[in-house]
Amino acid sequence: MTIVDVRTPDPKRFIPGATGDWEVIIGMEVHAQVLSNSKLFSGASTEFGNAPNANVSLVDAAMPGMLPVINKECVKQAVRTGLGLKAKINHRSIFDRKNYFYPDLPQGYQISQYKDPIVGDGKIIISIGPDRQGQFEDVEIGIERLHLEQDAGKSMHDQHPSMSFVDLNRSGVALMEIVSKPDLRSSDEAKAYLTKLRSILRYLGTCDGNMDEGSMRADVNVSVRRPGAAFGTRCEIKNVNSIRFVGQAIEYEARRQIGILEDGGTIDQETRLFDPNKGETRSMRSKEDAHDYRYFPDPDLLPLEFDGAFVEALKADLPELPDDKKERFVRDLGLSVYDASVLVSEKAIADYFEAVAEGRDGKIAADWVINDLLGALNKAGKAIEETPVSPAQLGGVIDLIKAGTISGKLAKDLFEILWNEGGDPAEIVESRGMKQVTDTGAIEKAVDEIIAANPDQVEKAKAKPSLAGWFVGQVMKATGGKANPQAVQALVKAKLGIEQ
Repeated sequence: MTIVDVRTPDPKRFIPGATGDWEVIIGMEVHAQVLSNSKLFSGASTEFGNAPNANVSLVDAAMPGMLPVINKECVKQAVRTGLGLKAKINHRSIFDRKNYFYPDLPQGYQISQYKDPIVGDGKIIISIGPDRQGQFEDVEIGIERLHLEQDAGKSMHDQHPSMSFVDLNRSGVALMEIVSKPDLRSSDEAKAYLTKLRSILRYLGTCDGNMDEGSMRADVNVSVRRPGAAFGTRCEIKNVNSIRFVGQAIEYEARRQIGILEDGGTIDQETRLFDPNKGETRSMRSKEDAHDYRYFPDPDLLPLEFDGAFVEALKADLPELPDDKKERFVRDLGLSVYDASVLVSEKAIADYFEAVAEGRDGKIAADWVINDLLGALNKAGKAIEETPVSPAQLGGVIDLIKAGTISGKLAKDLFEILWNEGGDPAEIVESRGMKQVTDTGAIEKAVDEIIAANPDQVEKAKAKPSLAGWFVGQVMKATGGKANPQAVQALVKAKLGIEQ
């Protein structure tokens, strides 16, 4: 396979070395566990967290005479993912045996796909930014292929002082290996790519993307070169299970390779592991090539074939994906690209926002969801699914602001009450006397008192009208935040003789 360089060297992504600039080249192989109730070639459960070896069939344990049978739902999930990646769907693909020995791989080989995968060329658009001007840069990252394969089990070395245990619960679980082209040029791009890929998979419902449970992990290929030169020798960092760790591993590995080359050494093609505690990679083994695995078509499985109608039926049932949703939010709701990007980052966040925004001002809804709700969730370490404030409750807060029942300040207080105690927003405002004061007589009395008590500040404000805001703040404070801010501002300016 000929590797094509599609990126123009960009100085802002160069890494400075002792002898000049370097460019990092990154490709990624992401293993995403297919969301299905049973494994790729057996009926055993895929439920996470069960007791060791509870999810094992005779096929998974490689008992003599047991034959694999393809799981149709896993095939559908792979095709859905390919469609979500704007990729070519191959109507004919072949399962191969990839031969290597691991204690937790009972068959002594892995059933995978080599030359004829189920999905071919595709692409993902990632956004880098915002920069100092608030602008985003969209970068297209090519997808080389997506193929189906079975996972291995797990060896456990900490259960006994002299023996290793084997858990085959994951043995035979369906994986989609999604292989990018070597189009990534920085750790930030790599993190954005993995984040976007996980988001697409979650929107599609083909993988839950839970990296901490092992259902999504990345092998990261890293090499360095002088800008515009030929590709260098790559090293593969295996099984990185965090987006943050992917960034750290790339930063360390690029610096390690640059140091070797600048000292006159050469890079050995090898497989490495990332140690998050030390923030560094270490050698694991020399890198295998395809011929080392002795691929050949699995004699127990016929070629996988389906027609165009099968693909079209799946395509017709696809959900709205992040890029399309972001475009709609910007176009129809008037949101900024940044706000829309935040809101579509997770399907659950987008769904929450749309429920709040329905029948309301989209920009106001976006501000409350992003700044108040997501801010509170982040501070509490909670996911959107764990929010104590429902879309209906947050929508109720916005409605009360629009009706003039409460001010923005009171709305913040109301949100805190809903977060901690729950309840109906309108009933809370009524029962706790939180209604905004709109009686101009009462507001005027408060304004007069503040002006009378601060003659020096009055003279300053007349000389410098921007200081009128101080009086507005004092009146709001004196009224417990209940005065209508617009009415206060108008009265202050009128009393001070400052033009509106």
